[in-house]
Amino acid sequence: MAETRRAERPLSPHLQIYRWTVTMTVSVLHRITGAALYFGVVLLLWWLLAAAMSDSAFETAESVFSHWLGELVLFGFSWALIHHMLGGIRHLIWDTGRGLDLRSANQLAWANIGGSIVLTVLLWIVVLWAR
Repeated sequence: MAETRRAERPLSPHLQIYRWTVTMTVSVLHRITGAALYFGVVLLLWWLLAAAMSDSAFETAESVFSHWLGELVLFGFSWALIHHMLGGIRHLIWDTGRGLDLRSANQLAWANIGGSIVLTVLLWIVVLWAR
């Protein structure tokens, strides 16, 4: 019988080979914030249900969210929401065929990161000032 030889295939590159870029970081953050928003919506739903149920249930929810740890969770949720929204706007820009070159993609990624941080801090300044 004829001897069959298996063709040697190149190994697929993995994350240790690639140089980490800002667009990769924003892509991963977009996925993580999308998943985090599911948990944040559960907290929002609990707050709304507590408001609809009774005064004591609402006071319990308010005491949890007004604790420093609760406020930290809310801060993270608001950052995730803003970051994910800006990432969606970035994708919308790409859907128009703009910003697809490397320089523009990097600028949009940095704008996504910086904009989410700045807008979150501004939002919380307004929230804390309004109290």
